[in-house]
Amino acid sequence: MTDMESLPKVVLRSKKRVGRGYGSGKGGHTSGRGAKGQKARGKIGILFEGVKMKKSFIKRLPLKRGKGKFKCQNKPVIVKLEYLNLLQANANVDLDLLIKSNIVKEKDARENGVKILGNGEIKKKLNVYVATSNSAAKKIEKAGGKVINQSKK
Repeated sequence: MTDMESLPKVVLRSKKRVGRGYGSGKGGHTSGRGAKGQKARGKIGILFEGVKMKKSFIKRLPLKRGKGKFKCQNKPVIVKLEYLNLLQANANVDLDLLIKSNIVKEKDARENGVKILGNGEIKKKLNVYVATSNSAAKKIEKAGGKVINQSKK
């Protein structure tokens, strides 16, 4: 006796095909769609709410002004200051080092940039070449490190 013969047999039933006549098991006449009307006939857009323009969902959304209102703004990847304690002392902290030490994901970091925020404490002396917040820069310099080429995103 093989392994396949010892397994219990599972009965697979095909899905009921709606609206394919009375013999299909589900269907004939209205096929579960109720009686007449727009919903019984075709597809309706997901945001469709009839004619009520004043209270419709789209009219209630806030409008952004200006030229780039349809563009998605990407924000930099945030790194807490305490994560830099994982690095060696006197290291030059740049994008490549953060990616190599698995602190940030490569795709996101290269696309959107990285910014170090001042959450936590730092105990090592580091040279930072990445954008930092003011509080993070003060804490790095207090620990004996340097913030070089500080740009804000």
